[in-house]
Amino acid sequence: MATNADTVSKPSVLLQDMEEVKKVFERFDTNGDGKISSEELAGVMKALGSDNSPDEISRMMDELDADKDGFINLQEFASFCKGDSSTDGGSKEIHEVFALYDQDHDGFISVTELHKILSRLGERCSVHDCENMIKSVDSDGDGSVSFEEFKKMMTNNKKPGA
Repeated sequence: MATNADTVSKPSVLLQDMEEVKKVFERFDTNGDGKISSEELAGVMKALGSDNSPDEISRMMDELDADKDGFINLQEFASFCKGDSSTDGGSKEIHEVFALYDQDHDGFISVTELHKILSRLGERCSVHDCENMIKSVDSDGDGSVSFEEFKKMMTNNKKPGA
């Protein structure tokens, strides 16, 4: 996830409820201690294919670590996820997430790419499971997910004006 020195992108359109937020938090908290360290954050970003510098990771941590204890707890993570959308309605964040999954940068998420990313994140799902996930979003039936299909899926539960 690209960041600048002033802000960290807030994926508010991506995480709709606390249960979803908790699942993502637990995926980041690899040692299960109830908090995300800068090393854990860096590891997840790397697994997603994002090559963040130590300075970028440090800026992310500074932005998210509200109580300045050096870790991100569930409450801080939830606040980040529920934060306000950027002025473009979250489109930038959706592009960033799409790019993480679109490993070959061809503008589509294939079954293979989805399986690869989910496996890197420790998800136990088969290629068949990934095919079904792709089919559920693939409105034109081409066997992959375009950015427009991905954006529609990611904003599907978002209420107008929210």
